[in-house]
Amino acid sequence: MPHLLKNENLEIYIDLPNEGYRLSRFDWTGKITTVKYKGRRVSSVERTDVDDKINYGRGFYNEFGIEDAVGFDETKVGEWFHKIGVGILKKNDSEYGFFKNYEIKPASFNLNSNTDSIELYCVSDLVNGYGYILRKTIELLENGFTIHYRLNNTGKKTIQTDEYNHNFVSIDHDLISENYKLSLPFTLDSSKFKQYVNEEEKVKIFKNEIGFSGTPKEPFFFSDLTASKMVNPSWDLVNSKKKLRIQEIADFESDKINLWGWKHVVSPEIFFKINIKPNDSVSWTRSYNIHEIN
Repeated sequence: MPHLLKNENLEIYIDLPNEGYRLSRFDWTGKITTVKYKGRRVSSVERTDVDDKINYGRGFYNEFGIEDAVGFDETKVGEWFHKIGVGILKKNDSEYGFFKNYEIKPASFNLNSNTDSIELYCVSDLVNGYGYILRKTIELLENGFTIHYRLNNTGKKTIQTDEYNHNFVSIDHDLISENYKLSLPFTLDSSKFKQYVNEEEKVKIFKNEIGFSGTPKEPFFFSDLTASKMVNPSWDLVNSKKKLRIQEIADFESDKINLWGWKHVVSPEIFFKINIKPNDSVSWTRSYNIHEIN
């Protein structure tokens, strides 16, 4: 049964660690599956072409170490490495892949909740010199919500990784089309993107804005929208037909923002770079605002 945070404007449905998605990619702490604003969804799913949607991304799932999980390279095949927010995974070959299904020994999870927030804890074992405590608090606001993160390094080695929220967003079930505009607070230069996947050319790149000339039948993907420059990151998605907008504002600087999407969903991804020495910690926050527009 999902945990529900609710007020006059918002409903946020959260699967607890041992509910719903339990594969090796996405963080199990605070799996925000659905967000509704005044009864209208502003969240979607990763895929609509599969029956087993529970084993794919949805809502506002986040992930640690999409390209390289903590300690993977120094772990022998057949031994175990950390996936933060999940547990330890069994290494089955020499190359890490976020899309692979690994054997999992889950971390220890706990939670505290009240009427307008839920706090979840993930405590890891010490494996190969690495260990951590992850605390995530999801706080309900009048017109949005915040996700507060705190990661403590309880091991003997420095933790170097990153975290991002995949943000599977759509507005009131409207397919991606001319109705959507995504604004970003920096200049876009598609010639400097590291990856540019836009086979149908239905995604249009402007100076500070991304639009659409139709509904993409194939997935699109752009990496490193900032051209590796450090920015104060945020994004603002507006649907002119549904008269609704959603924004994410981060309290940290970032030099990596990606964009993925498909016909039914758009996912701006702000990455937070993590470097924590033993017995140290780091905290960061993502704030989401949802408003009607004239």
